Parts: sequence; structure tokens; C-alpha cells
Amino acid sequence: MTRGKLVYAQIMEHVPLTTFRRCLARYGGEHKVKTFSCLDQYLPMAFAHLAYRENLRDIEACLGAHASKPYHTGIRISIARNTLANANAVRDWRVYADLAQSFIGIARPLYAKEPFGVDLKDAVYALDASTNTDLYRCRWQVELFFKWIKLHLRIKVFFGTSENAVKTQIWIAV
Repeated sequence: MTRGKLVYAQIMEHVPLTTFRRCLARYGGEHKVKTFSCLDQYLPMAFAHLAYRENLRDIEACLGAHASKPYHTGIRISIARNTLANANAVRDWRVYADLAQSFIGIARPLYAKEPFGVDLKDAVYALDASTNTDLYRCRWQVELFFKWIKLHLRIKVFFGTSENAVKTQIWIAV
């Protein structure tokens, strides 16, 4: 029995609603909207991404299973796939692009000191072939690593995002 909010609802509490409202105001996102707000659209779409939902029917079924517990999910209205499809087709995508840019602005300072794999001392404005070849080589190594995992291990999803969690899961699978 669930006694508190689900992890998804706890994650969504970190969405800066004042920034979201500024994005809405900038592009008139709530113009002619009566019941299904842009936030009502954003929440199930974010859920779909985080829960690896495959299509709108899947989103509707999964959220419908939790319809009796709106507090626990953080999504307080029932979502019909047709309503969500219409909102996705009509609503201004720039609202969500600006919101994503604000998230990037929050995350960038947090990960600024993380090693990138290629040592870039200054801002890069023009890429020469060597900088281009090193970035590609680093990216290709990551691709080869995940290809090896898919071919040899039964790991569909990593259960954690820290380096320790990923290594633990891989070595247990090995």
C-alpha cells in the first residue's frame, strides 16, 4: 500500500513552476485553454519519457491504473490519449523548449567540473578535424560499450545512474 507520493511525483515537485509560467506567458501557451492546461500536458509526457511508455495508448493505460490515487502520481486529472494527442499537435513547442533550456541552465553548473573525456580548456567555437576526430572517438567508445552490453548481457535498463550502480549491475550480470 502506497503511503506517500510516488517517485515520479517527487521528481515533478522540482519543476520550477514560476519558470514554467513565464514560458507560458512568453508564448501565450494558455491562450484559449479551458480545462487541459499546459502543465496537464507536460506531466504525462514527462511520465511517458521517464517510464519508457511506447505510445499514447500505453500512457493512458498506465495512468488510468493509478487514477484512484491522483495525489500519489502528481497527475490530478484523467488523461485521454485523444486529448493528449490534440494538445501535442496544437500547443506551442517553444514553451517546453524554453523550460528545457532552464533545466539545462540549472544542470550545467552542477556538472561543469565533471570530466568530459576530451580536455577542452576554453570555449570551442570552430572545430578542427582533431577536436572533431577526439569527440567522435570518445562517443564511439561509448557506443561500442553499450553494443557489447546489449549483445552479451541481459540488461535492458540500468537501475541506477551513478557510476557505482552501473558498474555493480554490469558485474553482477557478467
